[in-house]
Amino acid sequence: MGRTHIEALRRLGNIEVGAVADATLAKARSLTELFNIPVATTDYREILSDPSIDAIHICTPNALHFSVAQAALLAGKHVICEKPLATSSTDARALAALAAKRGLRHATNHNLRFYPMVQQMRRMCEDGDLGDILIVQGTYSQDWLLYDTDWNWRIDSKQGGPSRTMADIGSHWCDMAEHVTGLAITAVCADLQTFHKTRQRPKGEVETFGNTAANATDRVAVTVDTEDFGAVLLRFGDRARGAFTASQVSAGRKNRLSLEIYGTKSSLAWDQERPNELWHGYRDAPSQLILKDPALMKPAARSFAEYPGGHAEGYPDTFKQLFRRFYAALADRAATPEYPQFTDGLRQLQIVEAELESSRRRAWIDVPRLH
Repeated sequence: MGRTHIEALRRLGNIEVGAVADATLAKARSLTELFNIPVATTDYREILSDPSIDAIHICTPNALHFSVAQAALLAGKHVICEKPLATSSTDARALAALAAKRGLRHATNHNLRFYPMVQQMRRMCEDGDLGDILIVQGTYSQDWLLYDTDWNWRIDSKQGGPSRTMADIGSHWCDMAEHVTGLAITAVCADLQTFHKTRQRPKGEVETFGNTAANATDRVAVTVDTEDFGAVLLRFGDRARGAFTASQVSAGRKNRLSLEIYGTKSSLAWDQERPNELWHGYRDAPSQLILKDPALMKPAARSFAEYPGGHAEGYPDTFKQLFRRFYAALADRAATPEYPQFTDGLRQLQIVEAELESSRRRAWIDVPRLH
């Protein structure tokens, strides 16, 4: 993820990456040498003490997000933090309050909002093209943890937090659903499942999505206390209803976030594995498959598309679009933020915690409203 951030920052053209910190110097140097970055260190506090550094990107395991973000804010640095913002809503609330008190820019990297056709969906909902929204449904399905020999640090709750699948990818789905529809999730009824109660952890390092664990021979059995799968019923406001699943054990699904929105006039469906296509459905007229073309998009969505129609835009572009808006807000401190802030990260942790409680209690749980 750190490399993804660096590549996106370089594409902006006006941002200089000054330093990289990692747990081992060899890892830090592998990035600084690749991208010609001047400083590699194992102590992020060295970067925080550098007055030439304006902003910090936090791409660590989840359990470190709070302490690093808190230290960065106290050092007067603006912060972009990977999601989840913290491992609890209590810590996330403290970060949001600290950032506001210090008057610093802050973002939670819910980058998947920034696909051009996701923004087109949002503007179509805003403009009433769908009518009143009745149903929101979909899935976020992956297969990279299908086998009990698959391993990643996210599985360990000491590093990833009490939730894995819902915090890692379910939060992306919920953030997108709320962002696109403009409706808040008010209650959840969740059923979470850990299919592999024990996993075979390799004693060496494993790269995320790299499938390097498959060939490991030296392993240790580890008890798993985070979920592989979740199914959630949703209430959006007083009227709209919804449902979604999140899974990291769905064979053949590499990274499929699908979102379907059904209104009283028409409907929309989008799939992250086909990001430049948007299905627009009608009852009494032919349905349409809309291809990404900024010239034909809603005016408020056009700036999220960088290239002409027929030129694909995908996952790396979402980081660029978010970072562009974040650094524009640093340059113009009077500008209204056009990116997810720490309060958005807090919001998703509140939903995740409600899902965990709902599954434990086998009951509907209300989601607190942000104040």
